[in-house]
Amino acid sequence: MGVIEEGAKKSGVLWLSLDRPRLAWHAWHDGAIYVVTGGGEQSLPGLAGSGEVQVTLRSKDNGGRLVVFDASVEVVDQAEAAEAVAALAKERLNAVDGAGLTARWAARSQVVRLTPREPAP
Repeated sequence: MGVIEEGAKKSGVLWLSLDRPRLAWHAWHDGAIYVVTGGGEQSLPGLAGSGEVQVTLRSKDNGGRLVVFDASVEVVDQAEAAEAVAALAKERLNAVDGAGLTARWAARSQVVRLTPREPAP
């Protein structure tokens, strides 16, 4: 398991470099990080329209920076990415509408896949 996967699995939050550093909760699924934005969920302005974002994962042990990397950004079709959406829903704490959460996301939010880019040789 690489440092990115390990860090993403162990910590429930990360930082995204957008208009300013933004804290976001997420889920790791099938080699990528998934976040949800909009529709009453976390506000990550500009993320869905960007092609790439810088991601910072923190250490679960001490809260310090663990790794910083670039990731490609792709808005996913929530029906086609049902397993990833289910994983993301499991990570959503304190949802007021737990039973209707994924339906609300489908109607009002965007689920975004962040795929870590390979570093240049």
